[in-house]
Amino acid sequence: MIAVTGATGNVGRALVDRLLAAGRPVRALTRDPERAALPERAEVARFRADDPAGLFDGATGLFLYAQAVTAPLLAAARASGVRHAVLLSSGIVREGADETHPLHVLHADAERLIRDSGLAWTFLRPNGFATNALQWAPQIRAGDTVRGVYADAVSTPIHEDDIAAVAERVLLDEGHEGAVHRLTGPEATTNADQVAAIGAAVGRDLTFVEIDPDKAGPELFPHLDPRMLESLLKTFEDTIGAPPEITTTVEEITGTPARAFTRWARDHAADFGA
Repeated sequence: MIAVTGATGNVGRALVDRLLAAGRPVRALTRDPERAALPERAEVARFRADDPAGLFDGATGLFLYAQAVTAPLLAAARASGVRHAVLLSSGIVREGADETHPLHVLHADAERLIRDSGLAWTFLRPNGFATNALQWAPQIRAGDTVRGVYADAVSTPIHEDDIAAVAERVLLDEGHEGAVHRLTGPEATTNADQVAAIGAAVGRDLTFVEIDPDKAGPELFPHLDPRMLESLLKTFEDTIGAPPEITTTVEEITGTPARAFTRWARDHAADFGA
């Protein structure tokens, strides 16, 4: 059995679907099972980070996101027979990175705890998620203008199902223990390019209007911890004019090339009001 934390998140839900399609038993861990709307074939259980006893009984593999990682939880997993932990880490963890950046601290600490846990481990370090574009969905549903920061900020956004596809193979195949896999989408795109791609997917001409980063706040980043906003804006600024990292890891591990942002936009057109 594979235990999946964050089972209602974008990557976790896609991974649950993939494992079930492969005929593997899944324990989907979520903080609110009653509202999870997960597939019936999944064993849905309430995730209790502060009381992990029994969460991993019968599981041999474990998929984790950084916020879920604690030493007691990892100890409980190991005591229950889990052998391999796969962490959804972040591409911000790399040589030469700003180790004071809040996202670096979060993910590097999670990696350290797992390394020290005695479990076999694999770290997935994706760069920008294509799903970050969902921050623009309220504006796009309301009109044809998207206000945002840094129209020319460059990224290589990755489809959440491509991350799940890599996680599936890492959990089910031998040979990934002790590996760090850096994941990106297949091509560079700017914020303005992404808005245009979403417009094409929903059949409308959308315009990106750049605003002063000093005026960015909760209305543009409603799900972001305000303490991280300044660091995140600096990260965006640093990408302008810089060649982004592009890896072929998705294809190397899964046999299928990573999907472009235009494909992600088509897959999520309904989220933007199409």
